[in-house]
Amino acid sequence: MTIQRLAKVALDTSPAPARARGSFATPAEAEFALRLSRGGNTAKNARTLRQKERLMSLLLIVLVPFLGALLPGLMGRAGRQTCAMTTLLVTLTSLVGLISQAPAVMSGEVVTQSIVWMPELGLNLSLMLDGLGMFFAALILGIGVLIIIYGRFYLSRDDNMGEFFTYLLLFQGAMVGIVLSNNVLVLLVFWELTSLSSFLLIGYWKHLPDGRQGARMALTVTGMGGLAMIGGMLLLGRIVGSYDLTAILENREAIQASPLYLPALILILLGCFTKSAQFPFHFWLPHAMAAPTPVSAYLHSATMVKAGIFLLARLWPVLSGTEAWFFLVAGAGLVTMVIGAVVALFKDDLKALLAFSTISHLGLIVFLLGTGSSYAAVAAVFHILNHATFKAALFMTAGIVDHEAHTRDIKRLGGLRKLMPITFSIAVVAGLSMAGIPLFNGFLSKEMMLEEAAHTTIFGPDWLVPALATAGALFSAAYSFRLIGHTFLGKVRDDYPAKPHDPGIGMWGPPAVLCALVLFIGVLPQYAEPLVFFVAESVMGEAGAIPEGLHLKLWHGVTPALIMSIIAVGGGLILLLLYRPAEWTWKVLPVPFAKSIFDGIIAGVVALARGVIHPLHDGSFTRFAGLFFVAVLALAGHAWLTGSVAPPTREGLPMGEVAVAGWLMLVVSALALIWYHRNRLFALILMGIIGLIVSIGFAVFSAPDLAMTQLSVEVATIILLLLALNFLPNTSPSESTVLKRVGDGVVAILGGLMAFGLSYHLLLRDFVAPTISDYHLENSYKGGGGTNVVNVILVDFRGFDTFGEIIVLGIAALVIYALTQALMNGPVRAKLLNRRPDKDLAGDMHPLMMVVLTRVLMPMVLLVGVYIFLRGHNMPGGGFIAGLVVAIGVVMQYMASGFYWAQERQRYPYHGIIGAGVLIAGLTGIGAWFTGYPFLTSSFTYIHIPPLEEFEIASAMAFDLGVFLAVVGAVLLSLESFARMARRADQRESEYPMDIDPSREETT
Repeated sequence: MTIQRLAKVALDTSPAPARARGSFATPAEAEFALRLSRGGNTAKNARTLRQKERLMSLLLIVLVPFLGALLPGLMGRAGRQTCAMTTLLVTLTSLVGLISQAPAVMSGEVVTQSIVWMPELGLNLSLMLDGLGMFFAALILGIGVLIIIYGRFYLSRDDNMGEFFTYLLLFQGAMVGIVLSNNVLVLLVFWELTSLSSFLLIGYWKHLPDGRQGARMALTVTGMGGLAMIGGMLLLGRIVGSYDLTAILENREAIQASPLYLPALILILLGCFTKSAQFPFHFWLPHAMAAPTPVSAYLHSATMVKAGIFLLARLWPVLSGTEAWFFLVAGAGLVTMVIGAVVALFKDDLKALLAFSTISHLGLIVFLLGTGSSYAAVAAVFHILNHATFKAALFMTAGIVDHEAHTRDIKRLGGLRKLMPITFSIAVVAGLSMAGIPLFNGFLSKEMMLEEAAHTTIFGPDWLVPALATAGALFSAAYSFRLIGHTFLGKVRDDYPAKPHDPGIGMWGPPAVLCALVLFIGVLPQYAEPLVFFVAESVMGEAGAIPEGLHLKLWHGVTPALIMSIIAVGGGLILLLLYRPAEWTWKVLPVPFAKSIFDGIIAGVVALARGVIHPLHDGSFTRFAGLFFVAVLALAGHAWLTGSVAPPTREGLPMGEVAVAGWLMLVVSALALIWYHRNRLFALILMGIIGLIVSIGFAVFSAPDLAMTQLSVEVATIILLLLALNFLPNTSPSESTVLKRVGDGVVAILGGLMAFGLSYHLLLRDFVAPTISDYHLENSYKGGGGTNVVNVILVDFRGFDTFGEIIVLGIAALVIYALTQALMNGPVRAKLLNRRPDKDLAGDMHPLMMVVLTRVLMPMVLLVGVYIFLRGHNMPGGGFIAGLVVAIGVVMQYMASGFYWAQERQRYPYHGIIGAGVLIAGLTGIGAWFTGYPFLTSSFTYIHIPPLEEFEIASAMAFDLGVFLAVVGAVLLSLESFARMARRADQRESEYPMDIDPSREETT
C-alpha cells in the first residue's frame, strides 16, 4: 500500500458509502486514508478561496447563536438591558450573514459546502443555502429579533433573563442548523437539539407544575418522533448511497422504486408529524403554552412547529407524488385542520385558543404539501409566510393582555378596546388575517387552499374534501371573531384582576411590525410574489415549475374558492352569535381528550416497566454480574464448540525457572486472595503482589510502557485503598451461603478455562490478515514522528480517546472531592472526627528517617518524572506515566510529614492543575484548526541548533503535557480528599517536620 494510493483514495469525492464498499483493502488503509482526508495539504489546496469564504459565512450563520449563547449568562449581572442587547446583537450578526448570501441565492445559485467529519459513516458537516433554506432562516432570525425585544420587556425582574436568552439562542442555532443542513445525519443532530432546547424553554418557569409537565410531554412526543425519523433517514441514505441532501434530492426515481420507500416515508412522517403537532400527535402543543409568551410566540407559531413543515417541503421533490404520500400527508393535514379549528373555538384561555388554531393552520399547510401539486406548493409557501406574521403577532398580543390584565381567561375579559386601543388595533389586524378576511394576507393563502381543496378527492366522494376545508375555514373564522369580540369588545368591566392599559412600545412594537407586514402583503401581494415563487420553485426542485398564469392578487373572479370563503366567513359569524348553545353542545358531547389518553398510556407503560423490573432488579450487583457472565460464557462456549479451531502455527516459548517461579507466585497469591478475602488488609497486600507480578510479566514480554504504567498505578492504588480502608472494619462480613460460593467458584473456573483457551489459541497462531498493530508499527515514526508506538497511539492516532479519558479522570477526581466535602460538612462529620483507632498509634507520627528520605527523593522523583515525560515520544515513558511518578513523589511528602505540613506548602490547587491539563490538551487540539487540519491532528518537525545535534519537536508533546497535568491533579486531589477525611479530632497537627519546633529551646 503506497502513500500515493492512500492519498488518492482519501481525496476521492464520491459518496462515503460508495468509497467504503471497495476502496480500502485493509482497515489500516482505511484509517490512514481517513487521516489524510481529514487535513492533508492536498485536500486543503483543493478548496478555492471563494469556497472557503462561503463556508465560513455559512458556518458563522449557524455557529454564532451557539457561541453567543454563552454571553447572556455572563451579562446577566450587567443589567437586563445589557443582557437583551447582547442577545439581540448575536441574532443580528447571524441575520446579517444570511443577508450577505442573499444576492447569490436569489440569482439562482445554491451554496453547498462540506467539511469532512466521519466519511466512513457518510457524516460530513455539510451546509446548503438555497431558496427554501434562506426563507426559513430569515423567518427564524427575523422573528427572533422581534421576540428578543419583546421578551426584554415581558419578563419580570424576578425572571433570570440571562438563562432565558441562553436557552433562546441555543434553540435559534439548532433551528438555523436544521434549515441549512445538507447532510441528513447533521440535520438529525440539530433536530434533537431543538427538542432539548425547547424543553428548557417550555419548562423555564420551573415553579409552575404545568410548565414542567408541558416540557416533559413535548420532549417525550417530539423525542419519540425524532427516534422514528432517525430510522427513516438512515433508510433514505441506504437507498441513495449517501446522506447528503443534494444527492438524495437527485434520486427521486430510485427512492420511490425502492422497497424501503414506504418504511422510510412512514418513519420520516412520524418525525414531521410529532414536531409539527399533526393529528394524532397534536396534544402536546397546547400544554406547552405554560411557557412564557415569548417562547410561545417564537417556538409554537414561527419556528419549532414549522420544523416538520420544513422537512416535508425539503423532501417534497423525492417523496411526494405517490399514493402513500397523498393519503398519509394530505389526510393527516385535513383532519388536523378541522379538529384544531373546532377545539380552538371552545377554549377560554387565549394562548390555548391560539395553540389549537396553530395546530389547525399547520394542518392546512400539511394538507397543501400532501396534495402534491405545484399550485399547492406555492400556496403552502405563501401560508407559511402569512401564518408566521399574524400568529406571532397574536401570541404577543395575548402576552400583552396577560401581562397587563393578569389573566388570559376570555370569560374574565371584554371591553379592552377602550382601555388598550393600541393592543386592540394589533389584535384586530392579526385576528382578521387569521380569519381570512380580504385586505389581510391570511385571506390570500386561505383562498388558495380552498381552491386546491375544491379540486382534490380523498377518502370518498368529490364533495368531502371541499366540505371539510370549508368547515375548517368556518371554525377558523369563528374563533378569530371570538378572540376579537369576547376579549376587546363589549362593556368595560370593573372586576379585572389588574387594571388593563397599553404597555410601552417595547412590547407592542414587535407585533406592530408584523401587523404592518400583514397589511402590506394583504393589500399589495404582487410585491411578495417573487419571493414566494422563488421559494416554491426551491420546494419543487426545479426552476420554471410555477403554474402558468398564476399570480398572487386579491381578485380572481367568482370562483369555487370565493364561494367557499363567503360560506366560511358568514358561517363563522353565525356560529359566534350562537356560541352559548354551541358551547353547551360541545361540553355534553363525549369528546375524548388526547391528554388523558396520553397520560393513560404513560401510566400503563410505567406500570408494565415496574412489573417487569422490580422482580428482576433487586439491587444485587453480584446477581446481575453472575447472570451476565454466565450468558457470555454460554455464547463463547457455543462459538468455541461449534467453530473450527485451526492447528497451531508456531511453538510456545520455553519456560525458564524464573518464569515458572513467577507463575507459581501469581497462582498462589490469587488463591490466597480468594481464601483470605475477608481480611481486607491482607487482601490488599496480596493484590499488590499480584499487580507487581503482572508488571514484571509485561516487562518480560517486551512491554516496558505497560510495566511502568502498571507499577505506578499499583502504588497509587494501594495508597488510595489504604486510605479507604481507614473507614472500614478490618474484616468484611460473610454475606454468601456455601451453595452460592460453590456456584460462584464453578462460574469463575469456567471463565478462567475459557480465557485460558482463548489466550492459548491466539498465542500459538499467526494472524492471516494485516492487523491494526502492523499499521501502527509501520506508521508510528513516519506518520507520528515517534518511535515509541504506545505513546504515539495515545497522543496521535487515538488522541481523541486520550482526551476523553483525561476528562473522565478529572471528573472522577472532582466527584470524589465533592463527596468527601459533603461528608465532612454534613452529619457524618462528627462520626469521622470522633472515631478511635483499633490499636494505639505509634508515638512518632513522622519518623525521622522517612522524612529525611522523602526530602532527598523528592527532587530525584521530579527529575525522573521530567525524564520519563521528555523521552516518552521515542522511548518508554510519556505524560501518563510521568504524571503518576510525580504524583507518587508528592504523596510521599504527605505520608512522611503529615497532611497539615504538606498542605501548607501546596502552591497550586489540584482543581486548577486538572483544569490546566484539560485546557492545554484541548488548545493543542484546536491549534490544528488554524493550519487546516482536524481537531487533535498532530504535527512534528526536526530542527538543528548548533552545536547540538538535530532533534525533534512535536505538537504531541504539548498534548502530553496536558495529560501529565491532568493525571497529577486527579491522583493528588483524590488522595488529598481521602486524607482530609482520615483526620480525627484528637489528631495532633504539626506545622514542623518530625514534630520538632526548631525555635524551641531544649532545657536540661
